[in-house]
Amino acid sequence: MSKQKLVILGGGESGVGAALLGKAKGYEVFVSDMGNLKNQYKELLTFAPVEFEEGKHSEEKILGADLVVKSPGIPEKAPLIKKLREKGTTIISEIEFASRFTKAKFIAITGSNGKTTTTLLTYHLLKKMGLNVGLAGNIGDSLARQVIEDKHEYYVLELSSFQLDDMYTFKADVAILLNITPDHLDRYEYEFQNYINSKFRIIQNMKANDFFIAFTDDPVVGKELKNKGIEAKLLPVSLKEKIMEGAFFDDDQLKLSFQGKQVGLEAGTLPLKGKHNMVNIMSALLAGMVLGLDPEKFEEAIRDFRNASHRLEEAGMVEGVRFVNDSKATNVDSVFYALDSFKEKIVLIAGGIDKGNDYSQIEKLVREKVKALVCMGKDNSNLHKAFDGKVPVIVDTDEVNMAVKKAFDQAEEGDVVLLSPACASFDLFKNYEDRGDKFKAAVKNLEEELKVK
Repeated sequence: MSKQKLVILGGGESGVGAALLGKAKGYEVFVSDMGNLKNQYKELLTFAPVEFEEGKHSEEKILGADLVVKSPGIPEKAPLIKKLREKGTTIISEIEFASRFTKAKFIAITGSNGKTTTTLLTYHLLKKMGLNVGLAGNIGDSLARQVIEDKHEYYVLELSSFQLDDMYTFKADVAILLNITPDHLDRYEYEFQNYINSKFRIIQNMKANDFFIAFTDDPVVGKELKNKGIEAKLLPVSLKEKIMEGAFFDDDQLKLSFQGKQVGLEAGTLPLKGKHNMVNIMSALLAGMVLGLDPEKFEEAIRDFRNASHRLEEAGMVEGVRFVNDSKATNVDSVFYALDSFKEKIVLIAGGIDKGNDYSQIEKLVREKVKALVCMGKDNSNLHKAFDGKVPVIVDTDEVNMAVKKAFDQAEEGDVVLLSPACASFDLFKNYEDRGDKFKAAVKNLEEELKVK
């Protein structure tokens, strides 16, 4: 019997992981990438060995596939994908492919904002409390590569809407949905509902004995929950309402309840600050309760948790002025959460490539908390339209060292200089990580210059 032909489109972490898993499971595997593969991935494929190409797509070979695993970055409207669809070829994601070869339990996490933090915290909690757990999805090593040896009983998965779009038989045992705000609409025919439907795919195939943890204060999530028949047991998370079974925030305390067990944690003792992070923490801890962990030990287990870089990350203290790197805040919603996290007066550094932002949702917080705005971008006109006359001082720059100096000039001891751009970074930087790294370097440069003086 001839081997099934598996074609992988995209030779990044997920694609190469899928290729290696496919090879291990007896498929005839071919990897194709329009760009250039990193040397580390070329070495892995050569050693396997798996046939691959870069800088092109050999259509004849690809269209002969029995099964295609597609990189999340390739849109549906790509001509090659349209041809595969017309042929009736099955196209799936790496997560969908990998999930077919493991009996492990999945804790799957999505949301427009906060999913990386929640995923890392959930993984940290489960690992610290002794579960045999892997970390995958939009973060870490690919699920497919980990499934080859399949050593884990649990996997915590960060899932983007693009990954969820190509998942069909996958089922989460515990699903977490944090929030839904307009994002990536160019991939969804500019229809917000299409993006919402994509996010809600996280609960597909779930049964009555599975658990769905959702931030029900989110207006979009709350509305959809009323319209959708959900078989899994819903555990709400709220910052406003007292919840009988689930989690809520009340008087600086996180209160969790599940199947008769209850626990309260003081917000001040936790490793993350800000109300949005209370949602992330409650969601992660509820997942732990669902899996049978002792809630009395949660506080100790997460005490040493450190979040991923560029998410409200401490970037240094210069003459009593605190610098915070929130470069990951590429939309207005994220900036709202960042501003809401501080009691101090803020000098805000924002700007970049504006994705049609509606700044009115942060206007109240900006008026209350922001004493000066440093616009850092090639075109700052939209920030000026939104905040001229509403912030005492607005200055412009298109260079990060100058942005840090101008922000410091406007700050006094006890203030916070916050990089929370609300925009994409590609006008001045490679990506948000590059922006955050250069910001941190600029803070260090400023500190050194002032020492010399």
